[in-house]
Amino acid sequence: MPDGGVGVLGARSLVGTSLLTLLAGSERKVIAFSRQPPEVVKDARGEWRRFPEPAGANALAEPIRRWISLLPIWVLVEVLPQLGAMGAQRVITLSSTSLMAKDHSPDPRERQLAQRLADSEASFQSWAEANRVDWIILRPTLIYGHGQDRNVAEMARTIQRLGFFPVFGKALGLRQPVHADDVAAACTAALNKPLTGKTYILSGAEALSYQDMLARVFAALGKPTRIVRLPLPLFRLALVLLRRLPRYRDWTIGMAERMSHDQAFSHSAAYQDLDFRPRPFVLTRGDIPWSGT
Repeated sequence: MPDGGVGVLGARSLVGTSLLTLLAGSERKVIAFSRQPPEVVKDARGEWRRFPEPAGANALAEPIRRWISLLPIWVLVEVLPQLGAMGAQRVITLSSTSLMAKDHSPDPRERQLAQRLADSEASFQSWAEANRVDWIILRPTLIYGHGQDRNVAEMARTIQRLGFFPVFGKALGLRQPVHADDVAAACTAALNKPLTGKTYILSGAEALSYQDMLARVFAALGKPTRIVRLPLPLFRLALVLLRRLPRYRDWTIGMAERMSHDQAFSHSAAYQDLDFRPRPFVLTRGDIPWSGT
């Protein structure tokens, strides 16, 4: 078994599902951690454990030297001492390009998110360097896949419910959606490459406008493209009404304004160092949630 096992935090997340499938094909032992692990202790993808657990409950037969965290990075920062106690020598963690995309948002909550990401990245790096732990940060763009994400899947659900999708302005801001499977592949590559102290952007293969991204979601659903353009005052009113529904409570005016702002980021460093080869934004049936699912 090469280099011992690998611990995966947030193993039941969208990327976690893809990552465990990838790791299951290797000879490496996988210890999958989740706040709500499945009832089975072991399955074909690895051993499942609850994390965090009461003191002493995480006793292991041997240390876990390598870790991949799919948790929000600020949650990871809170449990870093536990990872250290469990033998961590290398930690790969996800962050987000929201750190850059939302730092000047008109919405104070989004600016706070960007600052929280920046502060958490800094804390993670400081801990790793102080404890001589190898580290890599991966910043994905808009993650989609398997009909379970909060980006493309939510677009699809909105289209199915309303029959159209409301936008503010021309919605020509560029996006680079990246598939969860490609993010998982980058995590695996980062785990195995002799790299440390690096931050990589993981963006999709295509830079397309928000409008064009919507058009592809309509096409994947087999529906005619119906994009309704609203002036900002009317969009604000629509937002007030939509946010009364739990599914849309996180929609903000900042989201509307960003529809016209470019959020395309180069992944050239990940291409070179991690052999990152993301797919084009071509939606399969499995990437779209269907009515009633």
